[in-house]
Amino acid sequence: MTVKTSGAAGTVDQTLESRYADVKQRVAAAAKAAGRKPSDIVIVAVTKFAEADQIRALIQLGHRDFGENKVQNLITRTAMIGEFMARRRVLPHAGHHAPGPVDSSIRWHMIGHLQRNKAKKAVELCRLIHSVDSLRLAEEVQSIAAKREEPVDVLVQVNCSGEKSKFGCPPPAALHLAEQIDTMLTVRVRGLMTMAALDASPGEVRETFGRCRELFEEIKKTGVGEGKFDILSMGMSGDFEAAIAEGANMVRVGSAIFGEPKMTDQEEEEEE
Repeated sequence: MTVKTSGAAGTVDQTLESRYADVKQRVAAAAKAAGRKPSDIVIVAVTKFAEADQIRALIQLGHRDFGENKVQNLITRTAMIGEFMARRRVLPHAGHHAPGPVDSSIRWHMIGHLQRNKAKKAVELCRLIHSVDSLRLAEEVQSIAAKREEPVDVLVQVNCSGEKSKFGCPPPAALHLAEQIDTMLTVRVRGLMTMAALDASPGEVRETFGRCRELFEEIKKTGVGEGKFDILSMGMSGDFEAAIAEGANMVRVGSAIFGEPKMTDQEEEEEE
Protein backbone atom coordinates (compact mmCIF):
# COMPACT_ATOMS: atom_id res chain seq x y z
CA MET A 1 0.00 0.00 0.00
CA THR A 2 1.16 3.48 -0.78
CA VAL A 3 0.00 6.39 1.32
CA LYS A 4 -0.49 9.53 -0.73
CA THR A 5 -0.68 13.06 0.56
CA SER A 6 -1.28 16.32 -1.22
CA GLY A 7 1.54 18.48 -2.47
CA ALA A 8 5.25 17.82 -2.46
CA ALA A 9 5.07 15.62 0.64
CA GLY A 10 3.76 12.68 -1.40
CA THR A 11 7.17 11.32 -2.37
CA VAL A 12 8.37 11.82 1.21
CA ASP A 13 5.49 9.70 2.52
CA GLN A 14 6.13 6.92 0.02
CA THR A 15 9.68 6.73 1.35
CA LEU A 16 8.34 6.88 4.89
CA GLU A 17 6.16 3.85 4.19
CA SER A 18 9.16 1.76 3.17
CA ARG A 19 11.22 2.97 6.14
CA TYR A 20 8.38 2.15 8.53
CA ALA A 21 8.04 -1.32 7.03
CA ASP A 22 11.78 -1.82 7.37
CA VAL A 23 11.76 -0.79 11.04
CA LYS A 24 8.90 -3.17 11.80
CA GLN A 25 10.73 -5.97 10.01
CA ARG A 26 13.93 -5.29 11.96
CA VAL A 27 12.04 -5.16 15.25
CA ALA A 28 10.34 -8.46 14.42
CA ALA A 29 13.65 -10.10 13.53
CA ALA A 30 15.31 -8.85 16.72
CA ALA A 31 12.38 -10.05 18.82
CA LYS A 32 12.44 -13.51 17.25
CA ALA A 33 16.21 -13.74 17.72
CA ALA A 34 15.65 -12.99 21.41
CA GLY A 35 12.99 -15.69 21.66
CA ARG A 36 10.11 -13.22 21.92
CA LYS A 37 7.08 -12.33 19.82
CA PRO A 38 7.22 -9.20 17.61
CA SER A 39 3.90 -8.12 19.11
CA ASP A 40 5.65 -7.87 22.49
CA ILE A 41 7.62 -4.82 21.29
CA VAL A 42 5.99 -1.38 21.19
CA ILE A 43 7.47 1.06 18.68
CA VAL A 44 7.18 4.69 19.78
CA ALA A 45 7.59 6.89 16.69
CA VAL A 46 9.52 9.97 17.80
CA THR A 47 8.17 13.05 16.03
CA LYS A 48 10.86 15.52 17.12
CA PHE A 49 11.96 16.30 13.54
CA ALA A 50 8.97 14.88 11.66
CA GLU A 51 6.86 16.86 9.21
CA ALA A 52 3.13 17.13 9.92
CA ASP A 53 2.32 15.23 6.72
CA GLN A 54 4.64 12.43 7.79
CA ILE A 55 2.87 12.02 11.13
CA ARG A 56 -0.51 11.94 9.41
CA ALA A 57 0.81 9.41 6.89
CA LEU A 58 2.09 7.16 9.67
CA ILE A 59 -1.36 7.24 11.28
CA GLN A 60 -2.79 6.24 7.90
CA LEU A 61 -0.46 3.24 8.03
CA GLY A 62 -2.01 2.23 11.34
CA HIS A 63 0.60 3.47 13.79
CA ARG A 64 -0.68 4.74 17.13
CA ASP A 65 2.24 5.36 19.55
CA PHE A 66 4.09 8.66 19.19
CA GLY A 67 6.72 10.34 21.36
CA GLU A 68 7.91 13.90 21.85
CA ASN A 69 10.98 15.33 23.58
CA LYS A 70 9.62 18.77 24.42
CA VAL A 71 6.34 19.80 26.01
CA GLN A 72 5.82 22.73 23.62
CA ASN A 73 6.17 20.43 20.61
CA LEU A 74 3.85 17.96 22.31
CA ILE A 75 1.16 20.63 22.64
CA THR A 76 1.45 21.54 18.96
CA ARG A 77 1.50 17.94 17.75
CA THR A 78 -1.44 16.76 19.82
CA ALA A 79 -3.59 19.69 18.69
CA MET A 80 -2.73 19.08 15.04
CA ILE A 81 -3.36 15.34 15.24
CA GLY A 82 -6.53 15.89 17.26
CA GLU A 83 -7.94 18.01 14.44
CA PHE A 84 -6.85 15.43 11.87
CA MET A 85 -8.52 12.58 13.72
CA ALA A 86 -11.69 14.63 14.18
CA ARG A 87 -11.86 15.18 10.41
CA ARG A 88 -11.35 11.44 9.86
CA ARG A 89 -14.29 10.69 12.10
CA VAL A 90 -16.52 13.06 10.15
CA LEU A 91 -15.16 12.19 6.70
CA PRO A 92 -13.31 8.91 7.15
CA HIS A 93 -12.69 8.44 3.42
CA ALA A 94 -11.95 12.03 2.43
CA GLY A 95 -8.55 12.57 0.90
CA HIS A 96 -6.99 9.34 2.18
CA HIS A 97 -7.48 5.62 1.94
CA ALA A 98 -7.17 4.59 5.57
CA PRO A 99 -6.51 0.94 6.38
CA GLY A 100 -9.19 -0.60 8.59
CA PRO A 101 -11.75 1.24 10.71
CA VAL A 102 -11.31 4.84 11.81
CA ASP A 103 -9.36 4.85 15.08
CA SER A 104 -8.80 7.87 17.30
CA SER A 105 -6.74 6.11 19.98
CA ILE A 106 -3.45 7.95 19.46
CA ARG A 107 -1.11 7.36 22.40
CA TRP A 108 1.40 10.12 23.15
CA HIS A 109 4.58 9.53 25.14
CA MET A 110 6.71 12.17 26.85
CA ILE A 111 10.25 10.88 26.32
CA GLY A 112 12.42 13.96 26.91
CA HIS A 113 13.58 15.65 30.10
CA LEU A 114 10.56 17.03 31.91
CA GLN A 115 10.77 20.21 33.96
CA ARG A 116 8.42 20.43 36.92
CA ASN A 117 6.91 23.71 35.70
CA LYS A 118 5.88 22.00 32.44
CA ALA A 119 4.60 18.77 33.93
CA LYS A 120 0.93 19.79 33.85
CA LYS A 121 0.60 19.57 30.07
CA ALA A 122 2.53 16.32 29.91
CA VAL A 123 0.14 14.79 32.43
CA GLU A 124 -2.87 16.07 30.48
CA LEU A 125 -1.69 14.92 27.06
CA CYS A 126 0.40 11.78 27.50
CA ARG A 127 -0.42 8.15 28.01
CA LEU A 128 3.05 7.48 29.45
CA ILE A 129 5.81 9.73 30.82
CA HIS A 130 9.20 8.04 30.29
CA SER A 131 11.42 10.56 32.06
CA VAL A 132 10.65 10.74 35.79
CA ASP A 133 14.11 10.93 37.35
CA SER A 134 13.56 12.48 40.78
CA LEU A 135 11.18 12.38 43.72
CA ARG A 136 10.47 16.09 43.31
CA LEU A 137 9.24 15.55 39.75
CA ALA A 138 7.18 12.54 40.81
CA GLU A 139 5.58 14.59 43.58
CA GLU A 140 4.75 17.34 41.08
CA VAL A 141 3.11 14.81 38.77
CA GLN A 142 1.18 13.44 41.74
CA SER A 143 -0.17 16.85 42.72
CA ILE A 144 -1.26 17.58 39.14
CA ALA A 145 -2.89 14.18 38.76
CA ALA A 146 -4.78 14.35 42.07
CA LYS A 147 -8.06 15.21 40.34
CA ARG A 148 -7.85 12.40 37.78
CA GLU A 149 -9.83 9.20 38.08
CA GLU A 150 -6.94 7.13 36.72
CA PRO A 151 -3.33 7.35 37.94
CA VAL A 152 -0.63 8.69 35.62
CA ASP A 153 1.67 5.99 34.25
CA VAL A 154 5.38 6.82 34.45
CA LEU A 155 8.77 5.22 33.93
CA VAL A 156 11.81 5.89 36.10
CA GLN A 157 14.60 7.23 33.91
CA VAL A 158 17.94 5.73 34.90
CA ASN A 159 21.36 6.94 33.78
CA CYS A 160 22.85 3.52 33.07
CA SER A 161 25.55 4.87 30.73
CA GLY A 162 27.11 6.96 33.50
CA GLU A 163 27.39 10.06 31.29
CA LYS A 164 27.43 13.28 33.27
CA SER A 165 25.45 15.06 30.53
CA LYS A 166 22.61 12.52 30.65
CA PHE A 167 19.48 12.95 32.72
CA GLY A 168 18.28 10.08 34.88
CA CYS A 169 18.73 8.91 38.42
CA PRO A 170 21.84 6.85 39.30
CA PRO A 171 21.22 3.09 39.10
CA PRO A 172 21.64 2.57 42.88
CA ALA A 173 18.82 5.09 43.50
CA ALA A 174 16.32 3.58 41.07
CA LEU A 175 14.76 1.05 43.43
CA HIS A 176 14.23 3.61 46.17
CA LEU A 177 12.65 6.08 43.73
CA ALA A 178 10.38 3.37 42.30
CA GLU A 179 9.31 2.40 45.82
CA GLN A 180 8.54 6.02 46.69
CA ILE A 181 6.43 6.46 43.55
CA ASP A 182 4.67 3.20 44.35
CA THR A 183 3.26 4.77 47.53
CA MET A 184 1.58 7.57 45.55
CA LEU A 185 -2.14 7.29 44.87
CA THR A 186 -2.19 9.15 41.55
CA VAL A 187 1.07 7.99 39.96
CA ARG A 188 1.77 4.43 38.82
CA VAL A 189 5.35 3.33 38.19
CA ARG A 190 5.34 1.03 35.14
CA GLY A 191 9.02 0.37 34.54
CA LEU A 192 12.37 1.88 33.57
CA MET A 193 13.80 3.94 30.72
CA THR A 194 17.40 4.46 29.73
CA MET A 195 19.53 5.43 26.73
CA ALA A 196 23.02 4.48 25.65
CA ALA A 197 25.74 7.00 24.87
CA LEU A 198 25.58 8.22 21.26
CA ASP A 199 29.30 7.55 20.73
CA ALA A 200 29.36 4.19 22.53
CA SER A 201 30.77 1.07 20.92
CA PRO A 202 28.39 -1.84 20.25
CA GLY A 203 29.79 -3.60 23.32
CA GLU A 204 29.25 -0.55 25.52
CA VAL A 205 25.71 -0.17 24.20
CA ARG A 206 24.89 -3.77 25.11
CA GLU A 207 26.48 -3.28 28.52
CA THR A 208 24.34 -0.20 29.20
CA PHE A 209 21.14 -1.94 28.18
CA GLY A 210 22.09 -5.09 30.05
CA ARG A 211 22.67 -3.09 33.22
CA CYS A 212 19.22 -1.54 32.92
CA ARG A 213 17.59 -4.91 32.24
CA GLU A 214 19.17 -6.39 35.36
CA LEU A 215 17.98 -3.41 37.40
CA PHE A 216 14.50 -3.75 35.92
CA GLU A 217 14.35 -7.43 36.87
CA GLU A 218 15.62 -6.73 40.40
CA ILE A 219 12.98 -4.05 40.99
CA LYS A 220 10.23 -6.18 39.48
CA LYS A 221 11.03 -9.01 41.90
CA THR A 222 10.36 -6.70 44.87
CA GLY A 223 6.70 -6.42 43.86
CA VAL A 224 6.81 -2.70 43.08
CA GLY A 225 3.90 -1.72 40.86
CA GLU A 226 1.69 -4.59 41.99
CA GLY A 227 2.24 -6.60 38.82
CA LYS A 228 2.14 -3.60 36.47
CA PHE A 229 5.90 -2.92 36.53
CA ASP A 230 6.34 -4.32 33.03
CA ILE A 231 7.77 -1.71 30.65
CA LEU A 232 11.45 -1.49 29.73
CA SER A 233 11.97 1.45 27.37
CA MET A 234 15.40 1.25 25.72
CA GLY A 235 16.80 1.80 22.25
CA MET A 236 16.66 4.48 19.59
CA SER A 237 17.13 4.48 15.81
CA GLY A 238 20.78 3.47 15.98
CA ASP A 239 20.60 0.79 18.65
CA PHE A 240 17.05 -0.54 19.07
CA GLU A 241 18.02 -4.04 17.94
CA ALA A 242 20.64 -4.26 20.68
CA ALA A 243 18.06 -2.97 23.16
CA ILE A 244 15.56 -5.67 22.15
CA ALA A 245 18.28 -8.30 22.49
CA GLU A 246 18.79 -7.08 26.06
CA GLY A 247 15.10 -7.17 26.96
CA ALA A 248 13.52 -3.90 25.82
CA ASN A 249 9.80 -4.13 25.09
CA MET A 250 9.44 -0.48 24.07
CA VAL A 251 11.77 1.30 21.61
CA ARG A 252 11.85 4.98 20.65
CA VAL A 253 12.52 5.38 16.93
CA GLY A 254 12.67 8.68 15.05
CA SER A 255 15.06 9.08 12.12
CA ALA A 256 14.84 5.42 11.05
CA ILE A 257 11.15 6.05 10.35
CA PHE A 258 10.96 9.73 9.39
CA GLY A 259 14.38 10.11 7.80
CA GLU A 260 17.34 12.19 8.86
CA PRO A 261 16.40 15.70 10.01
CA LYS A 262 16.85 18.46 7.47
CA MET A 263 18.33 20.71 10.14
CA THR A 264 21.19 19.96 12.51
CA ASP A 265 20.27 20.24 16.15
CA GLN A 266 23.03 19.69 18.68
CA GLU A 267 20.88 19.74 21.78
CA GLU A 268 22.04 18.02 24.91
CA GLU A 269 18.86 15.98 25.16
CA GLU A 270 18.54 12.66 23.36
CA GLU A 271 18.10 12.68 19.60
CA GLU A 272 15.92 9.66 18.89
